Amino acid sequence: MKQMKVFLVIAAFLGTMIGAQAQTRTVVRVYPKHGTVVRTVSNPRVIVHKRTNYYYADGVWYKASGKRYVVTAAPRGIKVRTLPRGSKVVYQNGRRLYRYRGVWYKRRGRHYVVVNV
Repeated sequence: MKQMKVFLVIAAFLGTMIGAQAQTRTVVRVYPKHGTVVRTVSNPRVIVHKRTNYYYADGVWYKASGKRYVVTAAPRGIKVRTLPRGSKVVYQNGRRLYRYRGVWYKRRGRHYVVVNV
């Protein structure tokens, strides 16, 4: 009986330590730099702008290059329906703009348009 109590105390202590370590983990999201070539893009949206296909996934813009994708800057004037998670509202010269990873968006009707600031 005494061995069982010691075992339970040790198991509870180890469980508490593992739980405490799990809570301190953080996820760091690393986004590719412009010009980076990737083989696949997960769940991209295809947006046609000035007769060019752009692929948009998780706030990153891509252009197709053969069977691969090249990370590119967001083309000015392109429209998206939703902003990526984590975009911030910024007031610039009295205008309400949205910013995400250096790309500025302005709401126009039901869409958001990439603008230069």
